[in-house]
Amino acid sequence: MTSGESSSIDDPAGRRTVGDFIPADPALIGLAVVSVILVVLGGLIQVRFGAYNMSFPTVVEAVSNPSVLFDPKLLVSFFLGSGATTTLFGSEASLRALDTATTVVWTIRLPRVIVAILVGMNLAISGTIFQAVTQNELASPFILGVSNGAGVVILVTLVMFPGLSTFLPLFAALGGAIAFGIVYAIAWKNGTSPVRLVLAGIIVGTVFQSVQRAMFLFAADIGTAQSAMQWMTGSLTGVGWEQVRMAGPWTLLVVLLVLIGARQLNVLVLGERTAKSLGMSVERVRLGLAGIGVLAAAASIAVAGVVSFVGLIVPHLVRTIVGSDHRKLIVGCLFAGPALMVVADVGARLGLELLGASGQQLPVGIVTGLLGGPYFLYLMRKRQKIGEV
Repeated sequence: MTSGESSSIDDPAGRRTVGDFIPADPALIGLAVVSVILVVLGGLIQVRFGAYNMSFPTVVEAVSNPSVLFDPKLLVSFFLGSGATTTLFGSEASLRALDTATTVVWTIRLPRVIVAILVGMNLAISGTIFQAVTQNELASPFILGVSNGAGVVILVTLVMFPGLSTFLPLFAALGGAIAFGIVYAIAWKNGTSPVRLVLAGIIVGTVFQSVQRAMFLFAADIGTAQSAMQWMTGSLTGVGWEQVRMAGPWTLLVVLLVLIGARQLNVLVLGERTAKSLGMSVERVRLGLAGIGVLAAAASIAVAGVVSFVGLIVPHLVRTIVGSDHRKLIVGCLFAGPALMVVADVGARLGLELLGASGQQLPVGIVTGLLGGPYFLYLMRKRQKIGEV
């Protein structure tokens, strides 16, 4: 049996192989290695600094502490919650045996890095999908208004129905889907064009952003208003294991679905006429893939708020390295997205401290906006036919 036959994951004839989903490519491997290094280094820096500063050896020792890594009760408590721990083991996990550094790292700082990884994955995947579905290199969940639409529904839930916060990803997906539907309807004129989609997205995003600001009038107290402000700007301040548990399952579902749909994305970018000639039900596939993109953006927004431009920057950077094959592009984004988010969050957390403002943090959405705004302008100027509507 050949290696290709042994790696078959589909039918007995071996017509589908692992390479059909994740093709081997030196550029992709290099990108993955560099991205992992950036995530590890950024994560260590993120975990080290704070009110309780630690040396790097102490951080490494705390992260790799066997008392946590080999304690299934603690791990279940972190990743699944105390309820699951009680159900499986009959009692809750205890942190009393852990030293201070390990407790700080595992209960406060490490979850923030994990949330940044999940957010980076989701936004990069969402941007890749929308760029393929709309055949528009300028598309992203932020540019197309999806992020602001999801943000409105999240703010409504937080301000008026705080008891339903467990279902934030589903509510965010609903808001994002509504926003994308409005954008598509506005841009439709015997078909759509890249510029019309971008302009419609900016219009819809601006309207939803105004609605977000109006929600402050209904905030019951200053704490709710501050929380709403964090959602609008995109922030990882204060996130913990609850947010990991909220975004984790949806991220796994999105990754599985988008890897399965990578071939359909490759066909869509060939053009609607070509896709139909190959037997594809274009509108049905486009709608299904857009749904995955909305869910990916919603899972991110539900835990970090509206983080702008990550879904625009990452797919472009990865495409220049691994090419336009979505089987490789998606895998590259799964590594590069977390790298960008973790590094941006390090800048958000430590940037003001380096300028002398001790204890102050920038929302990570401001950092990604400062990076993404000029990059978006560069992409627009690069397109020779940007003025054709």
